[in-house]
Amino acid sequence: MSELPEFIDGLPNISGWDREREEATRRGRDRTVFLHESGIDFARARGCCAVALHMHQPLIPAGGPGRGSDPRREPLVGNLEFMLESPYEEDRHNAGIYRWCYRRPGEFIPPLVHEGKQPRLTLDYTGTLLHGLQQLDANDVLDALRSVTCDPRYRRCVEWLGTTWGHTVAPSTPPQDFRLHVTAWQNHFASLFGLEALSRVRGFMPSELALPNHPDVAYEFVKTLRDCGYQWLIVQEHTVENPDTGWGSPYLHLPNRMVCTNSHGETASILVLIKTRGSDTKIVGHMQPHDEAASQSRWDYKGRKILPMVTQIADGENGHVMMNEFPNTYLDVVRRASGTDVPLVNPTEYLEYLWADGWREEDFPVVQPVRQKRIWERFRAGDGPEKLARTIEDLHREDYHFHVEGGSWTNDISWVYGYENVLGPMEKASALFHEKVRRPGVPPAEHRYRNALFHLLTAQTSCFRYWGQGRWTDYGREISRRALEILTHDF
Repeated sequence: MSELPEFIDGLPNISGWDREREEATRRGRDRTVFLHESGIDFARARGCCAVALHMHQPLIPAGGPGRGSDPRREPLVGNLEFMLESPYEEDRHNAGIYRWCYRRPGEFIPPLVHEGKQPRLTLDYTGTLLHGLQQLDANDVLDALRSVTCDPRYRRCVEWLGTTWGHTVAPSTPPQDFRLHVTAWQNHFASLFGLEALSRVRGFMPSELALPNHPDVAYEFVKTLRDCGYQWLIVQEHTVENPDTGWGSPYLHLPNRMVCTNSHGETASILVLIKTRGSDTKIVGHMQPHDEAASQSRWDYKGRKILPMVTQIADGENGHVMMNEFPNTYLDVVRRASGTDVPLVNPTEYLEYLWADGWREEDFPVVQPVRQKRIWERFRAGDGPEKLARTIEDLHREDYHFHVEGGSWTNDISWVYGYENVLGPMEKASALFHEKVRRPGVPPAEHRYRNALFHLLTAQTSCFRYWGQGRWTDYGREISRRALEILTHDF
């Protein structure tokens, strides 16, 4: 398979290489990618843990001489670059540390391997962050990441998670756009790290851990991931429920099988690994997952013993504990855990061990997105979208707390309420993109397509619907305006 260019006409490579991308993900589906070179004695293990770092910076219209003074005139740049160079950015003093946070996974692994240790780290970098690093000419960061991603000496130690290119919130993103985010990230990742590295990406991290619970959106969400070669994803524990009880899964440290059925009666399923507790970075910053794993022993499950895995993810650069306390704690835990019966692992490595131990996907407990039990108590799969809409309306009328906005890492934030002025232009740009670009069949390799796609995906970044009204909502509206302008004048 040929390798992909990183930039095309000044834009990141986010489309136009579907055949190569699909071939790479297809190659990876049926082969072992970690276990054969793992070196971990799984037969001895009584518990294990997987630690993932989420890294993200948006692209914002603030890259001109004024550095944010007039968003309508300034080019799109990574927020890290803005932090580094703008005299007005209050968080400027942290910019250098953030940049080191993005590089340091590539610095942790090689020395530990040469010590004879068994480091493991799972990484989730958004497309907007990767593009911002490219714009910044942060070759030290990208080269360090390439080393641990591609070098046979280290690649068993690092697992990448796929994600959405623009860090969009899946429940409130048009499903056809969600698929574009997923494939754009795969395209971009392959251009940076190679198609072989892409073939080893098996798991997916939903941005903001946002899981759709509307039956039709949830079905399309899972179907997209399976179509794009993904075998599992990470979910927050309070975003899934047992279909029979409506309560959370009692099997938090085992794989669960999420089954999603739409209003037409079609079903799609995927394995989920459950992240427990909330968003507190101290959990990962102090490597508490390993302490929790050390309290485990093999579980009795379906008449056999099975190895449990504690799964945690946190922002890798956010907060004092992750910037300053995590590095030494991580290095210390790796040194203590290596060669013991409570190892650090990567999720696909763990799943490959379970397959080798005789377990299969259908052996694991079934879950579904939260609040769906109440829908299925009144609605029969196959009765169609109109009746489903009426059912949801009735449930909301009876209980105003009921909604199908999905679940995320927190119950305290709505990604919809109060953001109509951002969602309106975003949805208009999406509709126009599919009307003028997708349906006429404009080639994805064409610059006009890539330029429109780049602005559409960038406009859907969750940061523009997180901080309330102000500078960040203005950024989102401005990028949507640019997308609409491109779609209006270039097609």
